Parts: sequence; C-alpha cells; structure tokens
Amino acid sequence: MSVKFEISFTKSARLNGGLAILLKSTDSELPAGAESADPANVFAKAAPVSGFKSKLLTALDIIAPEAASVDRIIVIGAGKAKDLTAHDWLKLGGAAAAKIRNTEKVTIFLDAPNVDVGAKEAADFALGMLLRAYSFDTYKTKKGDDDEKGASRKAVKVAIVTQEAAATKKLYATSEAVAGGVILARDLVNEPPNVLGPVEFAAKAKELEKLGVEIEILTEREMRRLGMGALLGVAQGSARPPRLVVMQWKGGKTKDKPVAFIGKGVVFDTGGISIKPAAGMEEMKGDMGGAAAVTGLMHTLAAREAKVNAIGVIGLVENMPDGNAQRPGDIVTSMSGQTIEIINTDAEGRLVLCDALWYTNDRFKPQFMINLATLTGAILVALGNLQAGLFCNDDKLAGELTTAGLTTDERLWRMPLGKDYDKMIDSKFADMKNTGGRHAGSITAAQFLKRFVGETPWAPLDIAGTAMGSGQDEINQSWGSGFGVRLLDELVRTNYES
Repeated sequence: MSVKFEISFTKSARLNGGLAILLKSTDSELPAGAESADPANVFAKAAPVSGFKSKLLTALDIIAPEAASVDRIIVIGAGKAKDLTAHDWLKLGGAAAAKIRNTEKVTIFLDAPNVDVGAKEAADFALGMLLRAYSFDTYKTKKGDDDEKGASRKAVKVAIVTQEAAATKKLYATSEAVAGGVILARDLVNEPPNVLGPVEFAAKAKELEKLGVEIEILTEREMRRLGMGALLGVAQGSARPPRLVVMQWKGGKTKDKPVAFIGKGVVFDTGGISIKPAAGMEEMKGDMGGAAAVTGLMHTLAAREAKVNAIGVIGLVENMPDGNAQRPGDIVTSMSGQTIEIINTDAEGRLVLCDALWYTNDRFKPQFMINLATLTGAILVALGNLQAGLFCNDDKLAGELTTAGLTTDERLWRMPLGKDYDKMIDSKFADMKNTGGRHAGSITAAQFLKRFVGETPWAPLDIAGTAMGSGQDEINQSWGSGFGVRLLDELVRTNYES
C-alpha cells in the first residue's frame, strides 16, 4: 500500500511538533530552517559526532531535544550544490520520503544555503516523494502497520518551505500528472496475469476517457477485417481474445500532425509452442511493459493538458501453447501484405508490433512513431538493466530521445541498424522470418520492425531490461518501474508542444 502525501508549499512555517527535514550541501554551514526547528542547535553538535559530511543522499536523523519545536530533525545531504541535476532533485525527494516514519506531519525546508532552489527543483523534489511512496500490495491479505520499514500508512501532511512556493504550486500540477502516469504503468505491470488479460487491460485504458482521451477498442473481428494476421497469429493459442486499443489526445492545434506511441502488450508470454523454461516464467506477466508505458504516458499528457496531438496504440494479446496455437513453420500475412515465416513462436512481440505500427502509420500519418517493447533478451545481454536499447532511422529523433533520457535518467543507448542485418531475417518461403537467430538478436528484431514503418521517423525502444526487475533506487522500490513515461513526457514537453 502506497504512502499518501498531502503536499503543500509555503514561504514560511510555524513549527509545532512533527518531523522537520532540512537540506545541507557540503559547502554550507547550517541547513536552512535549523534555527527554527532546533533552538538548541543540536545539529551542530550531532554532525561531528556522527561523521555526517553532507554527501549527496546521506542523512542524519536526530531526536530533537525537549526545548525544540519539533519531535525529530532529519538533515539530508545535498552534496556539492553546483553539481545537482534535475534527477538529483527527484532522488532527494525520494530520500526524504523514505525517512518519514510514523508521523502525520512533516515540514521540509528546501532553501539550503548555497543551494539554488527554484520552482522546477522544488517540483522535482515533490515528484520524487510521490514516486518513492509507491508500493504494490493489493493482494496481501495481511498488511502490517507500515509499508517501508515503518512508513506511516495514514495520509501524511507535508509542508514544503521554499521562497518559490507560488511558482512551485503551479508546476506541482505537472508533477502530479507525471506521477500518475508512472504509477499507472507500474500498477499495470505488477498486476497478476490471471487478473489482467487483454480485455481487462483495454478496460483500464478506457478509463482515460475521464481525462479527455478518446478511446477506441478493436476486437478480434475488426482486426481480422483489417488483415492483422501477424498480431492475431500470436493470440490464437489463448482462450482470451486479443484487443487493439487506440488512444487519442487532441491537445494541439487541429492542423498539427500527431506524434505516435505504440506499445507491445503481451499480457503473459509462455513462448507459445516454443515454450520458455519454467524458471522465471512468472515474470512474463510484465511482457506488456511497453503497452503499460504508452498508457501511462497518455494519462500524463492528458492530466497535464499537454499542447500536443498524441496517439497511443497498444496491441494486447496472450501467447499460449494450446492446440490452436501457431507453430514454427507457419506463414502469416501481416496487415501490410508482407508475409512472415514463423521460426520461433517466442519471437512474438515483433508480430504484434508490426501490425500496430502499420495501422498507426497508415491511419494517422504521424510526425514520428516510437514503439516500446520488452522485446528481446539480447538487449539485456548488451546493456543489462541500466539502459534501454534505442534504434532509430532518424538522427534528429534519436538525439531528442537521448537528451530526454539523460534529463530524466531513463537512459538510452543507440544501437545500429543496417541493410546487412536484413539478410539475417530473409526467408526461403516468405518475405521474411520472425527471427534471425541468437546473434545480433535485438538488432534483427528492430530490423524486422523497420519493414513496417516506411519513411516515417521511427524509434523502437527495447525496454526488456528496464521495465521490470530493473533494480531499486531512491524513486522506485517497485518490480514494475514504469520506465518510459517520464522519458517520453520530457521528449514531448521539450520538443513537440505547440
């Protein structure tokens, strides 16, 4: 159960009990607010004894003396003030959220000496708090009194003291929209596969209508009429019917071409007839991390009323090995008319995406298309859990994505595309085969998708290592990370809003 914060912003605060959190850089004397929080100046005595050096994200936790106006004082190190990045402010907020224990009232003083705290930094700090507060324990029948090592389960009132209070309050609405999108994506990835099938996922996406997103849900019959033989081939082994969800946010000018995001939504992937090993297969409930990120992004764009026309398309299927499942050796016809020989039924995500990409490009004629997918294990071998793989047919779009990744710390590493790799997926019996083997596995997957995008600027993001089980940090303690929502929101905000 997530901790709930009621966050407000003020220029000053009169303290009367509760917890006070202060920031201190390595090049400042006393953190702002220390005098009002602790008349006895216990910090000046406690820091040398504890060895506290104000390094980034370190903390000094002090039980306040009887004369103090608060019950506890926590000083969080901000490191060298001049080195602080936007992501550092998120991490500082996350570090503060992690320190809140069994309290209902917190006052946070952000204006540390020598630390330049503007409205953007304060809003990022608050966003970090919201992201760290998330946890997923919906299905635990026995919940303790706390979530994260004693974190209060009651709504915590947080007053953030900063001279930029008024401006921060305006920006915080955007922070809440971003947090909402990330949390939605995390929830979708964390849900168990028996609860979240294609139909149920589509219903979750339809809830975005409350924010003004236009939703269409295509059924199996409609997809068959459109000729989506690649996507439907993946779905045919499951008792659960597939869905294609089209989300439209019309926040830009009518004449503006939309930007488009496409997500792989394999709600559970057994591998089909080419079945996966049993060990770790339970994690394949997260094989819809791309669709989750696209849905979360559409939530964020609508919630903050982004001035852009955006399309989100997600292909939702389950890959199962029953008597009706497609076989290695089958040949399917995609919506584009191109034929595909199935070599391995576990290379299914590209089959879902190729029809979704063709449909999106043909119908909406977007400025660009970006698809997100937990696509290949090969990208894990190449990049581990620290960066997602970026492929792109357009240098400008690649540069914008790379910069957005550095800003949000949802980092991307550009991988190659090239005609030589096409030879690896040529088929003797069809226009192409769905896998080129183990060598260059992530590259040939992208090369496969490239055949369905034409001349439209396009970037496939392979997020197999970052969408789930990617490691915990100051702003994420969840198995499902929500990777991609902040990245793509930053891309849109910086480059494509009118």
